Amino acid sequence: MLVAERHRKIVDVVNEKLSVRVTELSKLFKVTEETIRRDLEKLEKENLLRRSHGGAVSIQDEQTEVSYTEREITNAAEKRAIAVEAVKLIQPGDQIVLDASTTAWYMAKEMPDVPLTVLTNSIKVAVELSKKEQVRVISTGGMLQPKSLSYVGPLAERSLNMYHVNKAFISCKGVHIEAGLSDSNEWQALLKRQMMSISDQTILMADSTKFGVRTFAQITEIQKISYVITDSLIKESYISGLEEKGVQFNTVMVNG
Repeated sequence: MLVAERHRKIVDVVNEKLSVRVTELSKLFKVTEETIRRDLEKLEKENLLRRSHGGAVSIQDEQTEVSYTEREITNAAEKRAIAVEAVKLIQPGDQIVLDASTTAWYMAKEMPDVPLTVLTNSIKVAVELSKKEQVRVISTGGMLQPKSLSYVGPLAERSLNMYHVNKAFISCKGVHIEAGLSDSNEWQALLKRQMMSISDQTILMADSTKFGVRTFAQITEIQKISYVITDSLIKESYISGLEEKGVQFNTVMVNG
């Protein structure tokens, strides 16, 4: 079997099974495990699959946004604790931008009713903040993404260009020390990058499960982040990686 054909069949197997181990692929294609690992490394670089510990997982559905209801219940305690810590970084009179992440929505719920200007592409964040009389909310508008209830696209990006803010609070699907921040949706990745460009500083809110993960669309390099808030379950190797890159961070304890 030609190498190209083996690569194509590996991708087919991974997409069919959603996840597969190196040992299984080695037996299936009658090549060494080292050969399979090299194959997986090449296929990951081509964005055809994602390597995992001991194997590979499919990225077939990663470019499709996860519904808001599903994101709300995924690592909810961690996201809420991170949001509470992020709110402490906001001062009355600040002008900030919030992305369409669940953590940003938790931030909106926790935010005190003080004079603030908040720019967001999230319908849920805007609705939550509308309950606070002193908070001025500006919505980007743009192309609606129904699953995430957020606006993306050229109109959203142009509307961000009109403003300058003190702080950008963003989350993402993957945080990789070498490869940087990434998202499964290209539109969201582009908008988060734009949010960073109009802000004096960027605060990344990412629970520990996001670290070591690479997804479809890169947002930025890790050293472009001003400050990281994550939970205390983050691995020591990622803490060391942040320190080596000169990125400040804070870890929060999670209750329940």
